[in-house]
Amino acid sequence: MSRIGKKPVTIPSGVTITVGTDNVVTVKGPKGELKQAIDRDIKVEIKDGALEISRPTDQIRHRAMHGLYRALIGNMVTGVTEGYKKQLELVGVGYKASNQGNLLDLALGYSHNIVFEVPKELKVTTSQEKGQNPMIIFESIDKQLIGQVCAKIRSLRKPEPYKGKGVKFAGEVLRRKAGKSAGK
Repeated sequence: MSRIGKKPVTIPSGVTITVGTDNVVTVKGPKGELKQAIDRDIKVEIKDGALEISRPTDQIRHRAMHGLYRALIGNMVTGVTEGYKKQLELVGVGYKASNQGNLLDLALGYSHNIVFEVPKELKVTTSQEKGQNPMIIFESIDKQLIGQVCAKIRSLRKPEPYKGKGVKFAGEVLRRKAGKSAGK
């Protein structure tokens, strides 16, 4: 059995989970509402304050989906109760970030600024403190969406291994390389 799939998802107070007839799980909480379509083979049941997920057979496909859907529903419950927060750090001379609503304006060392439209489900803030690198802070209830947007922004200028310049996650440890050694 899947160790993750066997674990029930505890439902905290203030959160309601409903399973529709078309196998769509809806999670409502104090921060918002999320929906996830579940494969028709996977069974989702609510028993005494916890959500249990079961699979019909031990096929590889069923075993994979068993743990996947349990993790997705667990992330949804965490999202509507606590929410998720990710921070990106811009390392480099002249690298800047500013936002107006959900439009993010990035200066990443190219000949032009990059204007990135952030989905309306995310809350974005930028900060520039003296002596610190510029930061972009994302907050959302959807873990999947926040990760996807952060990965897309990071891909605009990945951190390079020699000086570490680029867009990186706050707290990310980069593998650095030594530069050229001196001539003679």
